Amino acid sequence: MPQRLALTPQERSEAVQAIRALPAELRALVEGQPDTLLETPYREGGWTVRQVVHHLADSHLNALVRLKLALTEDNPTVKPYEEGDWAELPDTRLPLEPSLSLLDGLHTRWAALLDALTPGQWAREWTHPAQGQTFTVDTLAAMYAWHGRHHLAHIRQVTG
Repeated sequence: MPQRLALTPQERSEAVQAIRALPAELRALVEGQPDTLLETPYREGGWTVRQVVHHLADSHLNALVRLKLALTEDNPTVKPYEEGDWAELPDTRLPLEPSLSLLDGLHTRWAALLDALTPGQWAREWTHPAQGQTFTVDTLAAMYAWHGRHHLAHIRQVTG
């Protein structure tokens, strides 16, 4: 994916809708599932469903912070994090509800913010030092719309 992606208004709308819809789609897939299924990895050596849900909360929280930095600072350098290490921390063994609730509120705020952006704000930039690349807000929206769909597909591999 190009770093300085410029989305069309229709592509922006689709990205925002994917971001807005993720919490309900995720909840529909995982609520009521037995712990044995939640502890099942989506592939050999992959994360469990539980870890994926908590990862989505971690990742998307970082994404909202990156968006806000991009909107309020000139080309901020964001702080990277080791998502694999975060997925092994003790809080990823919690029940899903704390992360599902976090995603509900987070995505409501995120989508509302994206809905309110001016055309110029979509072009604002931020830099990821570990990747050595500069991204736009357009790219962030496209990346995280994809990210949510990507992990929903992983969970569907387990839940059927």
